[in-house]
Amino acid sequence: MRAVQFRTVSGGPEVVDVPVPEPGPGQVLLAMTAAGVCHSDLVVMGRTAAELRFPLPLTLGHEGTGVVAGTGPGVTAVSEGEAVAVHGAWGCGRCGPCAQGRENHCPYAAPRGILSPGLGAPGTMAAYMLVDDARHLVPLAGLDPVRAVSLTDAGLTPYHAIKALLPGLTPGATVVVIGVGGLGHVAIQLLRALTACRVIALDVSEEKRELAAEVGAHTVLHSGPGAERAVRELTDGLGARAVLDFAGTPASVALAGAVAAVDADICLIGIGGGSLPVGFGRLPLGVRVHVPYWGSRSELAEVLELGRSGAVRVRVETYPLTEAPKVYERLHHGSVRGRAVLLPDA
Repeated sequence: MRAVQFRTVSGGPEVVDVPVPEPGPGQVLLAMTAAGVCHSDLVVMGRTAAELRFPLPLTLGHEGTGVVAGTGPGVTAVSEGEAVAVHGAWGCGRCGPCAQGRENHCPYAAPRGILSPGLGAPGTMAAYMLVDDARHLVPLAGLDPVRAVSLTDAGLTPYHAIKALLPGLTPGATVVVIGVGGLGHVAIQLLRALTACRVIALDVSEEKRELAAEVGAHTVLHSGPGAERAVRELTDGLGARAVLDFAGTPASVALAGAVAAVDADICLIGIGGGSLPVGFGRLPLGVRVHVPYWGSRSELAEVLELGRSGAVRVRVETYPLTEAPKVYERLHHGSVRGRAVLLPDA
Protein backbone atom coordinates (compact mmCIF):
# COMPACT_ATOMS: atom_id res chain seq x y z
CA MET A 1 0.00 0.00 0.00
CA ARG A 2 1.07 3.61 -0.45
CA ALA A 3 1.98 5.73 2.55
CA VAL A 4 3.48 9.16 3.21
CA GLN A 5 6.52 8.81 5.43
CA PHE A 6 9.15 10.89 7.17
CA ARG A 7 12.14 8.62 6.57
CA THR A 8 15.38 10.49 7.26
CA VAL A 9 16.42 13.26 9.64
CA SER A 10 16.13 16.64 7.89
CA GLY A 11 14.35 14.90 5.01
CA GLY A 12 10.95 15.78 3.57
CA PRO A 13 7.85 13.63 3.14
CA GLU A 14 8.14 10.67 0.76
CA VAL A 15 5.44 8.56 -0.88
CA VAL A 16 6.47 4.91 -0.52
CA ASP A 17 5.05 1.40 -0.72
CA VAL A 18 4.76 -0.49 2.58
CA PRO A 19 3.00 -3.71 3.61
CA VAL A 20 -0.64 -3.63 4.69
CA PRO A 21 -0.62 -4.10 8.49
CA GLU A 22 -2.55 -6.90 10.16
CA PRO A 23 -4.55 -6.29 13.34
CA GLY A 24 -3.37 -8.04 16.47
CA PRO A 25 -5.31 -8.59 19.72
CA GLY A 26 -7.45 -5.57 20.52
CA GLN A 27 -6.47 -3.71 17.37
CA VAL A 28 -8.60 -2.30 14.54
CA LEU A 29 -7.59 -2.06 10.89
CA LEU A 30 -8.99 0.96 9.06
CA ALA A 31 -9.24 1.49 5.32
CA MET A 32 -8.51 5.22 5.31
CA THR A 33 -10.88 7.60 3.53
CA ALA A 34 -9.12 10.89 4.31
CA ALA A 35 -6.08 12.28 6.13
CA GLY A 36 -5.58 15.90 7.15
CA VAL A 37 -2.31 17.77 6.65
CA CYS A 38 -1.15 19.85 9.63
CA HIS A 39 1.62 22.33 10.35
CA SER A 40 2.62 20.07 13.26
CA ASP A 41 3.87 17.58 10.66
CA LEU A 42 6.39 20.16 9.45
CA VAL A 43 7.54 20.68 13.03
CA VAL A 44 8.04 16.91 13.41
CA MET A 45 10.04 16.72 10.19
CA GLY A 46 12.14 19.69 11.27
CA ARG A 47 13.50 17.98 14.39
CA THR A 48 17.14 17.07 14.72
CA ALA A 49 18.33 13.54 15.50
CA ALA A 50 18.77 14.57 19.15
CA GLU A 51 15.22 15.90 19.33
CA LEU A 52 13.51 12.83 17.85
CA ARG A 53 11.89 10.54 20.42
CA PHE A 54 10.82 7.81 18.01
CA PRO A 55 12.42 5.70 15.30
CA LEU A 56 12.21 6.41 11.59
CA PRO A 57 10.58 5.83 9.17
CA LEU A 58 7.31 7.29 10.43
CA THR A 59 4.02 7.29 8.52
CA LEU A 60 2.71 10.84 8.90
CA GLY A 61 -0.78 12.13 9.69
CA HIS A 62 -2.75 12.59 12.90
CA GLU A 63 -6.10 13.55 11.39
CA GLY A 64 -7.91 10.57 9.94
CA THR A 65 -11.22 9.06 8.94
CA GLY A 66 -11.74 5.54 7.69
CA VAL A 67 -13.88 2.43 7.46
CA VAL A 68 -13.31 -0.56 9.72
CA ALA A 69 -11.72 -3.18 7.46
CA GLY A 70 -10.80 -5.78 10.06
CA THR A 71 -10.42 -6.41 13.77
CA GLY A 72 -8.09 -8.41 15.95
CA PRO A 73 -9.11 -10.92 18.61
CA GLY A 74 -11.15 -9.45 21.43
CA VAL A 75 -12.56 -6.44 19.58
CA THR A 76 -16.31 -6.09 19.96
CA ALA A 77 -16.90 -2.31 20.10
CA VAL A 78 -16.79 -1.76 16.32
CA SER A 79 -17.89 -3.74 13.29
CA GLU A 80 -16.48 -4.10 9.79
CA GLY A 81 -17.86 -1.48 7.43
CA GLU A 82 -18.39 1.15 10.16
CA ALA A 83 -17.27 4.67 9.23
CA VAL A 84 -15.26 6.32 11.99
CA ALA A 85 -13.02 9.24 12.91
CA VAL A 86 -9.75 8.71 14.76
CA HIS A 87 -9.25 10.47 18.10
CA GLY A 88 -5.51 10.99 17.85
CA ALA A 89 -4.52 11.75 21.45
CA TRP A 90 -3.52 8.33 22.78
CA GLY A 91 -2.80 7.74 26.44
CA CYS A 92 -2.44 4.80 28.79
CA GLY A 93 -6.20 4.21 28.91
CA ARG A 94 -6.20 3.46 32.64
CA CYS A 95 -5.41 6.64 34.60
CA GLY A 96 -7.98 9.19 35.80
CA PRO A 97 -7.81 11.54 32.81
CA CYS A 98 -7.94 8.60 30.36
CA ALA A 99 -10.97 7.14 32.17
CA GLN A 100 -12.71 10.45 31.47
CA GLY A 101 -11.72 10.35 27.79
CA ARG A 102 -9.07 13.05 28.34
CA GLU A 103 -6.19 11.09 26.92
CA ASN A 104 -4.72 14.39 25.70
CA HIS A 105 -3.88 14.97 29.39
CA CYS A 106 -2.57 11.48 30.17
CA PRO A 107 0.41 11.91 32.55
CA TYR A 108 1.82 8.50 31.66
CA ALA A 109 1.92 8.75 27.85
CA ALA A 110 5.36 10.36 27.61
CA PRO A 111 7.16 8.41 30.35
CA ARG A 112 5.78 5.11 29.04
CA GLY A 113 6.57 5.89 25.41
CA ILE A 114 2.92 5.93 24.31
CA LEU A 115 2.87 7.79 21.01
CA SER A 116 0.04 9.26 18.98
CA PRO A 117 -0.48 8.47 15.28
CA GLY A 118 1.71 10.54 13.00
CA LEU A 119 3.54 11.93 16.02
CA GLY A 120 5.58 8.82 16.74
CA ALA A 121 3.20 5.94 15.97
CA PRO A 122 2.22 5.06 12.37
CA GLY A 123 -0.24 7.68 11.19
CA THR A 124 -3.20 8.24 8.94
CA MET A 125 -1.51 9.00 5.60
CA ALA A 126 -1.75 5.52 4.15
CA ALA A 127 -4.25 3.26 2.49
CA TYR A 128 -4.65 1.36 5.77
CA MET A 129 -3.93 2.17 9.41
CA LEU A 130 -3.78 0.16 12.62
CA VAL A 131 -5.54 1.65 15.64
CA ASP A 132 -4.38 0.22 18.96
CA ASP A 133 -7.79 0.24 20.61
CA ALA A 134 -11.39 0.76 19.50
CA ARG A 135 -11.77 3.43 22.20
CA HIS A 136 -9.82 5.76 19.87
CA LEU A 137 -12.62 5.65 17.29
CA VAL A 138 -15.70 7.89 17.16
CA PRO A 139 -18.60 7.08 14.78
CA LEU A 140 -19.02 9.47 11.85
CA ALA A 141 -22.74 8.72 11.75
CA GLY A 142 -23.38 10.09 8.29
CA LEU A 143 -20.77 12.87 8.18
CA ASP A 144 -18.81 13.29 4.96
CA PRO A 145 -15.41 11.79 5.91
CA VAL A 146 -13.47 14.24 3.75
CA ARG A 147 -15.22 17.30 5.17
CA ALA A 148 -15.11 15.91 8.70
CA VAL A 149 -11.54 14.62 8.90
CA SER A 150 -10.00 17.91 9.99
CA LEU A 151 -12.50 18.27 12.80
CA THR A 152 -10.36 15.68 14.59
CA ASP A 153 -7.65 18.32 15.18
CA ALA A 154 -8.37 21.60 13.40
CA GLY A 155 -11.83 21.47 14.98
CA LEU A 156 -11.09 19.65 18.23
CA THR A 157 -8.10 21.75 19.33
CA PRO A 158 -9.84 25.17 19.17
CA TYR A 159 -13.04 23.64 20.58
CA HIS A 160 -11.13 22.32 23.60
CA ALA A 161 -9.57 25.76 24.14
CA ILE A 162 -12.79 27.72 23.69
CA LYS A 163 -14.91 25.38 25.80
CA ALA A 164 -12.69 26.03 28.82
CA LEU A 165 -13.20 29.79 28.38
CA LEU A 166 -16.96 29.80 27.89
CA PRO A 167 -17.91 31.04 31.40
CA GLY A 168 -16.06 34.28 30.72
CA LEU A 169 -17.18 34.73 27.12
CA THR A 170 -20.29 36.72 27.95
CA PRO A 171 -22.37 38.53 25.32
CA GLY A 172 -20.56 41.55 23.98
CA ALA A 173 -17.11 40.46 25.09
CA THR A 174 -14.32 40.73 22.53
CA VAL A 175 -12.24 37.75 21.44
CA VAL A 176 -9.15 38.15 19.27
CA VAL A 177 -8.13 35.29 16.97
CA ILE A 178 -4.54 35.52 15.72
CA GLY A 179 -3.82 33.37 12.66
CA VAL A 180 -6.63 32.33 10.34
CA GLY A 181 -5.23 29.05 9.06
CA GLY A 182 -6.56 25.53 9.46
CA LEU A 183 -7.40 25.95 13.15
CA GLY A 184 -8.08 29.68 13.26
CA HIS A 185 -10.84 29.71 10.67
CA VAL A 186 -12.62 26.94 12.59
CA ALA A 187 -12.16 28.82 15.87
CA ILE A 188 -14.02 31.81 14.42
CA GLN A 189 -16.96 29.59 13.50
CA LEU A 190 -16.96 27.95 16.94
CA LEU A 191 -16.98 31.34 18.66
CA ARG A 192 -19.91 32.47 16.53
CA ALA A 193 -21.80 29.22 17.18
CA LEU A 194 -21.15 29.02 20.93
CA THR A 195 -21.04 32.65 22.07
CA ALA A 196 -22.41 36.12 21.45
CA CYS A 197 -18.92 37.65 21.52
CA ARG A 198 -17.43 40.05 19.02
CA VAL A 199 -14.67 38.31 17.07
CA ILE A 200 -11.66 40.22 15.77
CA ALA A 201 -9.43 38.19 13.45
CA LEU A 202 -5.82 39.08 12.65
CA ASP A 203 -3.52 37.68 9.98
CA VAL A 204 -0.67 38.87 7.79
CA SER A 205 -2.21 37.26 4.69
CA GLU A 206 -4.87 39.14 2.74
CA GLU A 207 -6.34 35.85 1.50
CA LYS A 208 -6.66 34.52 5.05
CA ARG A 209 -8.21 37.77 6.23
CA GLU A 210 -10.80 37.31 3.47
CA LEU A 211 -11.41 33.79 4.75
CA ALA A 212 -11.88 35.14 8.28
CA ALA A 213 -14.59 37.49 7.04
CA GLU A 214 -16.25 34.67 5.10
CA VAL A 215 -16.52 32.43 8.18
CA GLY A 216 -17.95 35.10 10.45
CA ALA A 217 -15.34 37.41 11.98
CA HIS A 218 -16.91 40.76 12.84
CA THR A 219 -13.69 42.69 12.22
CA VAL A 220 -10.59 41.66 10.27
CA LEU A 221 -7.20 43.34 10.73
CA HIS A 222 -3.65 42.99 9.48
CA SER A 223 -1.61 41.54 12.33
CA GLY A 224 1.46 43.66 11.61
CA PRO A 225 2.43 47.03 13.09
CA GLY A 226 -0.62 48.93 14.26
CA ALA A 227 -2.65 45.85 15.20
CA GLU A 228 -2.36 46.49 18.94
CA ARG A 229 -3.55 50.07 18.59
CA ALA A 230 -6.44 49.01 16.34
CA VAL A 231 -7.65 46.39 18.82
CA ARG A 232 -7.39 48.87 21.69
CA GLU A 233 -9.39 51.44 19.71
CA LEU A 234 -12.08 48.87 18.94
CA THR A 235 -12.36 47.99 22.64
CA ASP A 236 -12.39 51.55 24.04
CA GLY A 237 -8.83 51.07 25.20
CA LEU A 238 -9.62 48.01 27.33
CA GLY A 239 -8.33 45.16 25.17
CA ALA A 240 -9.76 41.70 24.50
CA ARG A 241 -11.46 39.42 27.04
CA ALA A 242 -9.79 36.43 25.37
CA VAL A 243 -7.00 35.97 22.86
CA LEU A 244 -6.47 32.77 20.86
CA ASP A 245 -3.06 32.63 19.17
CA PHE A 246 -2.93 29.96 16.48
CA ALA A 247 0.44 31.08 15.11
CA GLY A 248 2.57 30.89 18.22
CA THR A 249 5.47 32.84 16.71
CA PRO A 250 7.44 35.32 18.80
CA ALA A 251 5.61 38.19 17.09
CA SER A 252 2.13 36.71 17.48
CA VAL A 253 2.67 35.75 21.13
CA ALA A 254 3.88 39.27 21.90
CA LEU A 255 0.79 40.64 20.17
CA ALA A 256 -1.44 38.31 22.20
CA GLY A 257 -0.05 39.73 25.42
CA ALA A 258 -0.29 43.29 24.13
CA VAL A 259 -4.02 43.16 23.26
CA ALA A 260 -5.22 41.33 26.37
CA ALA A 261 -7.49 43.13 28.82
CA VAL A 262 -7.42 43.01 32.60
CA ASP A 263 -8.68 39.58 33.75
CA ALA A 264 -8.31 38.17 30.24
CA ASP A 265 -7.53 34.65 29.06
CA ILE A 266 -4.68 34.11 26.61
CA CYS A 267 -4.51 30.74 24.83
CA LEU A 268 -1.21 29.93 23.14
CA ILE A 269 -2.10 27.18 20.68
CA GLY A 270 0.28 27.61 17.75
CA ILE A 271 3.71 25.99 17.89
CA GLY A 272 5.76 28.67 16.15
CA GLY A 273 8.40 28.84 18.88
CA GLY A 274 7.20 31.98 20.68
CA SER A 275 7.00 32.38 24.45
CA LEU A 276 5.21 34.90 26.66
CA PRO A 277 6.91 36.42 29.72
CA VAL A 278 4.59 35.98 32.70
CA GLY A 279 4.94 37.82 35.98
CA PHE A 280 3.70 40.80 37.94
CA GLY A 281 3.80 43.85 35.70
CA ARG A 282 4.46 41.79 32.57
CA LEU A 283 0.78 41.32 31.73
CA PRO A 284 -2.44 43.07 32.77
CA LEU A 285 -3.71 42.16 36.23
CA GLY A 286 -5.60 38.88 36.51
CA VAL A 287 -4.53 37.53 33.12
CA ARG A 288 -4.53 33.74 32.79
CA VAL A 289 -2.28 32.04 30.23
CA HIS A 290 -3.36 28.66 28.84
CA VAL A 291 -1.38 26.18 26.76
CA PRO A 292 -4.12 23.77 25.61
CA TYR A 293 -3.38 20.54 23.80
CA TRP A 294 -5.76 18.78 21.42
CA GLY A 295 -8.99 17.68 23.16
CA SER A 296 -10.85 14.81 24.78
CA ARG A 297 -12.72 11.98 23.09
CA SER A 298 -16.07 13.34 24.31
CA GLU A 299 -15.16 16.78 22.96
CA LEU A 300 -14.45 15.20 19.58
CA ALA A 301 -17.94 13.71 19.61
CA GLU A 302 -19.31 17.20 20.39
CA VAL A 303 -17.31 18.79 17.57
CA LEU A 304 -18.62 16.18 15.14
CA GLU A 305 -22.15 17.06 16.25
CA LEU A 306 -21.44 20.71 15.46
CA GLY A 307 -20.25 19.62 12.04
CA ARG A 308 -23.35 17.48 11.58
CA SER A 309 -25.59 20.44 12.46
CA GLY A 310 -23.85 22.70 9.94
CA ALA A 311 -22.60 25.12 12.61
CA VAL A 312 -18.97 24.42 11.68
CA ARG A 313 -17.61 23.68 8.23
CA VAL A 314 -13.92 23.22 7.58
CA ARG A 315 -12.74 24.75 4.31
CA VAL A 316 -10.72 22.00 2.65
CA GLU A 317 -8.45 21.55 -0.35
CA THR A 318 -8.27 17.91 -1.47
CA TYR A 319 -5.33 16.16 -3.10
CA PRO A 320 -4.36 12.58 -3.98
CA LEU A 321 -2.06 10.96 -1.44
CA THR A 322 0.70 10.89 -4.06
CA GLU A 323 0.80 14.71 -4.11
CA ALA A 324 1.70 14.96 -0.41
CA PRO A 325 5.18 16.49 -0.98
CA LYS A 326 3.63 19.30 -3.05
CA VAL A 327 0.95 19.86 -0.41
CA TYR A 328 3.55 20.23 2.33
CA GLU A 329 5.34 22.80 0.19
CA ARG A 330 2.10 24.77 -0.08
CA LEU A 331 1.62 24.51 3.67
CA HIS A 332 5.18 25.66 4.35
CA HIS A 333 4.65 28.75 2.18
CA GLY A 334 1.29 29.56 3.78
CA SER A 335 -0.62 28.89 0.56
CA VAL A 336 -3.25 26.50 1.93
CA ARG A 337 -6.64 28.11 2.39
CA GLY A 338 -8.24 26.35 5.33
CA ARG A 339 -7.07 22.74 5.61
CA ALA A 340 -5.42 20.40 3.10
CA VAL A 341 -6.76 16.84 2.98
CA LEU A 342 -5.15 13.83 1.30
CA LEU A 343 -7.28 11.11 -0.28
CA PRO A 344 -5.56 7.72 0.07
CA ASP A 345 -7.64 6.05 -2.60
CA ALA A 346 -7.29 8.82 -5.19
